[in-house]
Amino acid sequence: MPINNEWKWSQRQALQNNEEAAFLERVSAQKRVLYGIAYSYLRNEADALEALQEATCRAWQHRKRLKDQERFDPWVIRILINCCHDELKRRKRTAVAALPADDTVMEMQSGRNLDLEQALDQVKLKYRQVLVLKYYRDMTLTEIAKVLDKPEGTIKTWLHKGLGQLRGKMKDERGGAER
Repeated sequence: MPINNEWKWSQRQALQNNEEAAFLERVSAQKRVLYGIAYSYLRNEADALEALQEATCRAWQHRKRLKDQERFDPWVIRILINCCHDELKRRKRTAVAALPADDTVMEMQSGRNLDLEQALDQVKLKYRQVLVLKYYRDMTLTEIAKVLDKPEGTIKTWLHKGLGQLRGKMKDERGGAER
């Protein structure tokens, strides 16, 4: 009997190893896309790599929840976006705690022109994520809708509103610089 139990254990281990290898192969196949998305959100190589690692761990931990394997790619991208949002929230908390009491720093920063990425940072988060996926990652509206698990019409609306906000931020900054 012990031989049979050992065989069952080794068979179970082999199945688990195959599952792990298949999972890692699927994630590795899209690692450039995932890194690009993370970098687009976080604009820092170390933070992007950390978010990618965290997303991979979360996906592995919750892999049993994914019922439709055809939705693996959008599912992993959604997890990555959530990790990026978590990091951005953490940054915001840290930045608020680290704000200097001296207003001279704020005056110096407000005197600078905003570039596109700084303006994009000021766009509402749900609109910004659509803009990033569309223009930084060249995803179609249908792909974005799958990733964000929203109707395509909502994605079109968010894209339109996001572009409007971005134009407004850029226009405000140009107008402020000309004064």
